[in-house]
Amino acid sequence: MSTVFTSNSIPALSPMFRFQWEEVQQCHVILYPEGMVKLSGSAGEIMKRVDGNTRIEDIVSALEQQFGQSDLSADVNKFLEVAHENNWICFNE
Repeated sequence: MSTVFTSNSIPALSPMFRFQWEEVQQCHVILYPEGMVKLSGSAGEIMKRVDGNTRIEDIVSALEQQFGQSDLSADVNKFLEVAHENNWICFNE
């Protein structure tokens, strides 16, 4: 299943989930009533910027600046597609 969004789409955390740093796990997690999803470091960095106000292209730009990388859009989009398919995020357009 392919998610349709553009670089101008604005991802937001879905209301039934909570994103936070979990000290015991030493990673960012997505919490929901039935459990928890442990995120990789890069997924956590993306989710830290998913605030319901920031466009995908601005998230990519911030990550590229912070980590001195270029061409991160494919990786960010792939994670956002998985996050959307799992209902962790929705898009404010």
